[in-house]
Amino acid sequence: MQHTTIKPHIRGNTRSRYGVIRSTMRFILLLSLTLIPTMLVAQEGRIAFRRSVQFDFEVPEELEKRLEQRGMGDQIPSQRSSELILLFNQSESVMISAPRPEQEAPMRVARLRGLGTRLRMGSSSRSDQETLLHSYVSFDGGTMAETREFMGRNFLISGTRPTYKWKLTGEQREFLGHVVQKATAEHDGSTIEAWFTMEIPVQAGPGPFGGLPGMILMASIDAGHTVYTATDIDLTKLGEEAIQPPEGGSEVTREDYERIVAEKLEETRKLRAGRARRPPF
Repeated sequence: MQHTTIKPHIRGNTRSRYGVIRSTMRFILLLSLTLIPTMLVAQEGRIAFRRSVQFDFEVPEELEKRLEQRGMGDQIPSQRSSELILLFNQSESVMISAPRPEQEAPMRVARLRGLGTRLRMGSSSRSDQETLLHSYVSFDGGTMAETREFMGRNFLISGTRPTYKWKLTGEQREFLGHVVQKATAEHDGSTIEAWFTMEIPVQAGPGPFGGLPGMILMASIDAGHTVYTATDIDLTKLGEEAIQPPEGGSEVTREDYERIVAEKLEETRKLRAGRARRPPF
């Protein structure tokens, strides 16, 4: 009897399909190996920010006239700026003041700066009187701690991290080599506009801002009254002890701090109305 060997019949298109699948899997594997190191790097690093705050104080009419007579009427500072550094990883971040180089300003500039400081200290505006010095955020615990200077006194404030109800606008642009997207939110009576990048997948940003699916590189509060702008991005690995909560200052809760601020600003308004000097704490 003659035995017949039956060979499986493989169609050409099936072989072609298997080849496409293998090629696709190799491509996905290579892409993953390429992207994983980049993502790991992008989840840790440091970002330099510049913060600008518009002054709200009013220049007394007599002083304004004297300055105009000296050709200095338009040289009174309209804002104050500071350089900040944000250190971050996947679980926490901290924003600190950047070291400032020692530079001696010309006498004319120094006097104008001194004048701006005196006018600011007599102001009843919170933004004129308050400066955020140090801000620590724990993403996992949802907590934060801040050091704020208010009317010449430092406060250490602990509490929960604010929650922002962000709305994505769909607008995109390129900034510092990253694609950023626009989001807006209303919080505590302020309007916040933020630009964030998903290329740095950390829900952080300058100060208390965060909660978006990527790092906030620009933030504007109340139509530019306060602006945070990233100036440099370094995504190299941080040291183990780089991120530390703030220390020093009078320890208060967020509620107690807000009460103190409200009371002191009201005192200042009354004193300004009576043309008296503000007493210290």
